[in-house]
Amino acid sequence: MTDLNTHAPTRFLRDEELRRGIELFYFAYRDFTRDPDEILAKYGYGRAHHRVIHFIKRNPGMPVSELLKYLRITKQSLSRVLGQLVEEGYVVQEKGTRDRRQRLLNLTEKGQKLEAELSAPLRERVARAYKLSGAEAVAGYWKVLLNMVDEHERQMVLEHVERD
Repeated sequence: MTDLNTHAPTRFLRDEELRRGIELFYFAYRDFTRDPDEILAKYGYGRAHHRVIHFIKRNPGMPVSELLKYLRITKQSLSRVLGQLVEEGYVVQEKGTRDRRQRLLNLTEKGQKLEAELSAPLRERVARAYKLSGAEAVAGYWKVLLNMVDEHERQMVLEHVERD
């Protein structure tokens, strides 16, 4: 296996280094999504379903408006995906206690099991990569990812990912 440290760029903003980073990102994303995609296909679901399930798991009782903010998709797109998950018993929607127009989202027991099935191979892949890379590389990776997020949303994303 090639050691990327032997190719560590000293001038990392040149086109060839940018291309290299972009391509590595594409290949990593391809492999990162492969296992969940195979699981989702068994249910007739896609990546949008996975993202919805992930964020509801991470934010039990979240309102639909907050989910839209995280996913940056249209209400129409979310409605289709969320409607399917509700109809098939993976997600429940409850009226808000303060604002009855608000719809609060939670995973059902069935949804919790699907989320665990989807996230297990992701946790294994990321844990393996972190272990092979070391703490300093992981910290640098987190920094790069955070800086890829639109500047006006970085603080919100940082607060989200650092919550317990």
